[in-house]
Amino acid sequence: MPAGAINTLIIGGGQAGLAMSGNLRKQGVSHLVVERDRIAESWRTRRWDSLVANGPAWHDRFPDLEFAGIDADGFAAKDAVVDYFETYARQIDAPIQSGVDVRRLSRQDGRFLIETSGETIVADRVVVATGPFQRPSIPAIVPRGVDIPQIHSHSYRNPDQLPPGAVLVVGAGSSGVQIADELLRAGRRVCLSVGPHNRPPRRYRGKDFCWWLGALGHWEARTPNPGTEHVTIAVSGARGGHTIDFRELAERGMVLLGRAEGCDDGGVMRFAADLAGSIAAGDADYLSVLDQADAYVTREGLDFPEEPEARAMRADPACLTDPILSLDLADVGSIVWATGYTFDFGWIDIDTFDAGGRPIHDAGVSAVPGLYFLGLPWLSRRASAFIWGVWGDAERLAGHIAAHTPAPAPAA
Repeated sequence: MPAGAINTLIIGGGQAGLAMSGNLRKQGVSHLVVERDRIAESWRTRRWDSLVANGPAWHDRFPDLEFAGIDADGFAAKDAVVDYFETYARQIDAPIQSGVDVRRLSRQDGRFLIETSGETIVADRVVVATGPFQRPSIPAIVPRGVDIPQIHSHSYRNPDQLPPGAVLVVGAGSSGVQIADELLRAGRRVCLSVGPHNRPPRRYRGKDFCWWLGALGHWEARTPNPGTEHVTIAVSGARGGHTIDFRELAERGMVLLGRAEGCDDGGVMRFAADLAGSIAAGDADYLSVLDQADAYVTREGLDFPEEPEARAMRADPACLTDPILSLDLADVGSIVWATGYTFDFGWIDIDTFDAGGRPIHDAGVSAVPGLYFLGLPWLSRRASAFIWGVWGDAERLAGHIAAHTPAPAPAA
């Protein structure tokens, strides 16, 4: 561990930290990356076994390294993603020290003090690149006295991990719907609590939805549309990639429920009567992407194949037309909460957070001189939390750091 002050310290060795390291190296800025565990640890041990990337290999990567051994339109398995980041770290000769747990970050006399599981580091600048998946969030719905096994999607690995019986999955974003589908394919009875969501087409007119979001300018959106801040995206790269269709899941036996609202002491869980509305809103989002894509093809004069069958909708299942509003947890073997994450910046002892614990920044640049944030959702645009999107933010922040780094004194 360096004894003197270093120029820039990057906290976190995942996609954000590596993107920052690569861009600082290009700018000629000396730096150190510290990682509590190993490179890309979240991909290694905090995801389920069968997980693959939700974007194709041509899209979910840094601009100066392609995935090896994977078709450009394929979806990398989680182990391949780990290999990718390890390869990139070697390619840029990233100065990473693993096994360094940052316990406290504070500021003193214009510099930053970083207290770790080893020594205290002194840095002129700090980039917090710990990512969006910090503290698993489980709503306080089921009373403590109700005896039922519960885990967060963060801890889910495979169907055999769960006790026998039906499974209630709460949350229908990418994680929730993929886990529910895997459990259903494993022969489990599955109930899925569905809330507000976007449901883009996996592919349309020969192009992946990631391509369409770029062509339509959606990745560059600076802020979410009002009222959509907590709307999840239901999309999957599993089994070669496919469009999520909740009606198709119901046809295969999955029971769809509305948002989980509460649970009494007897273990009867209540669900909102909003399932039909959530499904309709997801359908509207899906169709809006098709409409915008069709308009784009016409406007640009592109020779893309037409796909009228993409607008066909399956019949509404019984659980949609006659919604189930309560469920006795005595009939359920376990609950998987796919309910996202909250920030955990309690280790940062610097006044740069709002009342909700979110960092105050301007596209990653904190009001505290020398303090930066990277890899957070909507840091500067919609793409910010994704592998390719974090690169653009890192490139910009590296330029900012370089511009505010004094030139080295000439040699005597």
